[in-house]
Amino acid sequence: MQAILRAGLAAAILILGSTASALADEPPGATVQSLLQLAQERNPEFSAMRHEASAASERVLPAGALMDPRLKMEFQDITKAGEQAPALLPSDVASTAYTLTQELPWSGKRELRRTIATLEAQASQGRAKQTWAELAARIKALFVQRYLVQVNQRLAGDNLELMLQLEKVLQVRYAGGLAAQQDITRIHVEHTGMRAELLALAGEWRQSTTRLNTLLARAADAPLAAPTALRALPEPAKLDFAALAERLRQANPQLFIESARLRSAEKSRDLAYKNRYPDFTLGLTAMQRQSSIKEWGFMVELNLPLRDGVLQSQERESEAMLSAARSRQEAAANQALADLSENLIALESARQTEHLMTYSLMPQADLTWRAALAGYENGKADFATLLDAQRQIRGARQSQIKAQVEAQMRLVEIERLLGEDL
Repeated sequence: MQAILRAGLAAAILILGSTASALADEPPGATVQSLLQLAQERNPEFSAMRHEASAASERVLPAGALMDPRLKMEFQDITKAGEQAPALLPSDVASTAYTLTQELPWSGKRELRRTIATLEAQASQGRAKQTWAELAARIKALFVQRYLVQVNQRLAGDNLELMLQLEKVLQVRYAGGLAAQQDITRIHVEHTGMRAELLALAGEWRQSTTRLNTLLARAADAPLAAPTALRALPEPAKLDFAALAERLRQANPQLFIESARLRSAEKSRDLAYKNRYPDFTLGLTAMQRQSSIKEWGFMVELNLPLRDGVLQSQERESEAMLSAARSRQEAAANQALADLSENLIALESARQTEHLMTYSLMPQADLTWRAALAGYENGKADFATLLDAQRQIRGARQSQIKAQVEAQMRLVEIERLLGEDL
């Protein structure tokens, strides 16, 4: 019994290991998430921005720190009024002065510098987030484009197969004197057009593979799985402009960056006005004679900010930079909200177009095709009518796919603006 259990356990482990190996070897690309996860791990541009954000965060502590203290040793009368050769040991000179100094900025300057560095770090984090939002949008868009190419390839292949079947019927009818030579020529032209379309689609597929692999830091010809399905569109209730506009104000990477820049400009303006106040240097001096220290001194040094024209120029510069930051934030907010509104309108229009294609045009095109096929078989319709009906049903299907893709691309843009998935 135990031998059977051990054998069963070994078989189970072998099966699980084989399954895990197969999953590990499966190329990415079947879903958007598989591509995004790989890009987050491997994309060099996003990696660079994360490292820059990390570096910026490390500047916060030094920005608010005091300057290093300074120690000065001064050997006085190293020849003892000419009684000895020059010496450089404290015990051999007349006296040695040790001075320890520390620079101290005016109250509030250190806090302002630390705050400015913190805000610059936040802006760097925002740039990393913006880089990811744009990268994710490009990957999502390429995924949708690959899905479109794949569906068009399938549709073109089905149509080519249908034309080949029609050609056989047409040749039988032509042999019986029921079809004209021009019908044979026309169907050959249709064949050639469809094969050319398939070649163009194959080229688009390879190009999208190269572009996507580049974003994933993989070899240009590395295998990618075919997309299985498009993402489900959010419910209309989740696409309310007012609610999404509020999310955009809170999460949009560009607005986050501009907000950090604005607050940094405010603090830089405050620091510019603080520069009218002096900085201090405190010093402690010990005087050594022979081998003992018997004299102590204390020093206070301060700079005198008397260059009024220079200070005023720096203050005006900081005010101008603050005004520029406010204008950039307002412009970014207006543009982002306008883009959000435009994409929401376009998404809803694409959704309605798809519904119209699916439930109105496609059934009508299908009925037209069936009627034309029956008429052609009965000799009541010519071949041109049959081809026109086939083009209509194909055009309806392509319009349906294009509407789906348009809705998906608008969703990608909305998520890029929000900086997060819906």
